[in-house]
Amino acid sequence: MRYIIITIFLLVFASIITGFVIDTPYSQKLIGFGVMGLFFIAFPLFAYYRWKDKDIKDYMLTKENLDEMRKSQKDNKL
Repeated sequence: MRYIIITIFLLVFASIITGFVIDTPYSQKLIGFGVMGLFFIAFPLFAYYRWKDKDIKDYMLTKENLDEMRKSQKDNKL
């Protein structure tokens, strides 16, 4: 999955750069498709790859997590 994401990112980045460098009638489309590929394909794949084994409850501000943070903060001050 990692190599697929890197490959897609490089292709999208190359499309955007090519659209800026080469002056052709479809250069605006190259830039547009590159940006769309970045935000609709590359970023969602990257986000899924990074978050697939994580528990979302570890990152939510619940009462228990806030109490743990306050306790650890008090312990560090001593």
